[in-house]
Amino acid sequence: MKNNLLWASGWSLVLLLFIQSCKSDPDPYANNSLTLSFSNKVGSDGVVLGSGNYKNAVGEDFTVTTFSYFISNISLKKADGTVYTYPQDSSYFLIREANIESKKVVLKGVPTGDFTELKFMIGVDSLRNTMDLSRRKGVLDPGDISHDDGMYWSWNSGYIFLKLEGNSSKVAADATGNQKFRYHIGGFGGYNTKTFNNIRTVTLPLGSIVAKVGPAQQPTIEVVADIAKIFDGTQKISLAQYPTVMFADFSSTVANNYAAMFKISGVKD
Repeated sequence: MKNNLLWASGWSLVLLLFIQSCKSDPDPYANNSLTLSFSNKVGSDGVVLGSGNYKNAVGEDFTVTTFSYFISNISLKKADGTVYTYPQDSSYFLIREANIESKKVVLKGVPTGDFTELKFMIGVDSLRNTMDLSRRKGVLDPGDISHDDGMYWSWNSGYIFLKLEGNSSKVAADATGNQKFRYHIGGFGGYNTKTFNNIRTVTLPLGSIVAKVGPAQQPTIEVVADIAKIFDGTQKISLAQYPTVMFADFSSTVANNYAAMFKISGVKD
């Protein structure tokens, strides 16, 4: 009997030590991170809100006053072909030209490895668009005015994936003399009624330079978004002809164009 008690006590101690070791075992990737640094341009020129003067593919002048877009559902491919998908609940970011901090996206807990490809969605997927508000926090919270950039259609219960606003001398003046253009592009396919789907996925190979991630290696992938591509893609777009594009079929033409506006400009250690 005494031996049985000793045996049981011994195994209990082993089990306790095992449980304790499991609890104390830290996440091996806790100190790993990878940063996506977004730079918005028009061609080779940096965006200067309100004062930069640019021309589109059909030669129309324009300035930019607002430029914002969602990126989401980020994944990274390793050199060995395996894919790491960033946790979806944490994979929604609003890039705003007016907010410098928003253009630095820090992905924490990325596994150690050599990454050769970046993939993300422009916009907010249909599942998240229709989730209960309790599952839509941070930049997805329509009621949080701390980051408000008017990126949610309350009347349509959906997110604006990309917003581009500015002025152009080629746009007919309104009653107050403003010559403003507005591109507010959204649409995830519809909830009760089918609509157009402007969700676009971007795949960007890193080229010859890989992003090496590890406890002592926290690289930055530099991503450029070229506004000029919004007007020059599968179809050239004239501001005079289309000064306002919102919830309409033509918005898919704009979405097709901006799907090609991203490129990798470099990788920094």
